[in-house]
Amino acid sequence: MAAEGPAFQFYKQATSKFEIPLLAGDNAYLGDLFSSEGSSDKPISAGLFRFKKGEPLKYTYKYDEMKIFLEGNFTITDTTGQTTAAAPGDVVFFPKGSTITFETSDYGLAFYVGQRNKNDF
Repeated sequence: MAAEGPAFQFYKQATSKFEIPLLAGDNAYLGDLFSSEGSSDKPISAGLFRFKKGEPLKYTYKYDEMKIFLEGNFTITDTTGQTTAAAPGDVVFFPKGSTITFETSDYGLAFYVGQRNKNDF
């Protein structure tokens, strides 16, 4: 069978083996596993967000993003006053321009996908 397009990409056991880079403070880690940057005029990036107990993380989104919560717990608050407790299996959409504060009582791990270039943090 002849190739009709690019091959898919695979990262075996990414949630346990990917070394997520430090994003902020000493407790917030975020890193892209894959990005379509360079191959699309509307690139998307996907990766893992690990957050440990400690200083809250306040983040303003410059792009639309969705997170699927995989492990642990998160408390998520926005500037409208909306607050939720996110747990494994929950999905949250963060619209461009929203400012979100993340907190955890212990730790949390989430998978994200956002419509952005891989270095637009």
